[in-house]
Amino acid sequence: MGAREDITRAVLEGRTAAQEGRPPSACPYPRTSVLRTAWIRGYAAARPVTEPDE
Repeated sequence: MGAREDITRAVLEGRTAAQEGRPPSACPYPRTSVLRTAWIRGYAAARPVTEPDE
């Protein structure tokens, strides 16, 4: 599998993890991996942003 496919898969896995309510620490990739960055990007995109009460 190519790098582009791996990155796309990591983004989708991160998005799925966020939608299922798993914590960000559930990322399966090591800290130095580009795939970890992609996973976290997908996770962050799927999390709803809550606005602080003023």
